[in-house]
Amino acid sequence: MIEVIATAESMAQAEELLAAGVDTLYIGEEEYGLRLPHSFTRTEQKQLIESAHAKGKKVNIAVNGIMHPDKMKKIPEYLDFLAEVKPDNIVVGDTGVIFLLQNYDLSYIYDAETLVTNARQINFWHKKGAVGAVLAREVPFEEMKTLKQHVEVPTEVLVYGATCIHQSKRPLLNNYFNYTKQTEESSKDRGLFISEPKKAETHYSIYEDQHGTHIFADNDVNLINEVDELAQTGYQTWKLDGLFTPGNQFVEVAKAFISAKLALETGTWDEKAQLAAQQSIQKNHPVERGMDTGFYHLDPNAIK
Repeated sequence: MIEVIATAESMAQAEELLAAGVDTLYIGEEEYGLRLPHSFTRTEQKQLIESAHAKGKKVNIAVNGIMHPDKMKKIPEYLDFLAEVKPDNIVVGDTGVIFLLQNYDLSYIYDAETLVTNARQINFWHKKGAVGAVLAREVPFEEMKTLKQHVEVPTEVLVYGATCIHQSKRPLLNNYFNYTKQTEESSKDRGLFISEPKKAETHYSIYEDQHGTHIFADNDVNLINEVDELAQTGYQTWKLDGLFTPGNQFVEVAKAFISAKLALETGTWDEKAQLAAQQSIQKNHPVERGMDTGFYHLDPNAIK
């Protein structure tokens, strides 16, 4: 069965996503989770887990931040909380956190960002307890097909949303503003972007939070036209990231992928349904952000 996972930016949107047919909410708090649309309080996390479970749905909690010693000292308290409220999975990339999990009854999905590119690595972490893995966004489909023949756990694929291409723990924006003697806002809400020298058409979103500086690809990923191929190949864990797609727009995008899921499962996915879903996504995708298929269709031998 296909699983649709979606981020959430508020309690209200989370409930709308569940009502629309999303299978799993992906939430967390900024202290420990990377690039979340919203940092939920502990009370909110508990309420959403209870609400999702009452509806037969799931919640994954992001604990995939880069854990420096100060956070490693604090994270047992958060794991204590999660063990109490019982999310379905936590999403982890730091080996130190995985080491701590041996003391908790918490299942985890392995997410080390760009490092997850081959089946052996995924299977290694499966032997260490991982129940799933998040595939790097840079893996093209030709390599995905080979990987799927050997991987032993469900592997998540980003089918919609922004792709982070660089993270630095350093506050690069604030360092720049300080150097140029400017007082400027550097959070996601500011909507800042950078361009390559002599390439004015490039538009890399950039912002800072307590994890450092995050830079994103020019265009967001949209694989609605590729979902049939993904499902047939065995990639049935689909991630929708609403970091830059706000409110009801993201809910409508989610509905398009949910309609694709249902049509694929019932054998009714055809060109007409595909076109309707694509048009809905295009209509609701932020006008200031482009879309493409990322690395999906690239020849692995052409990637440099």
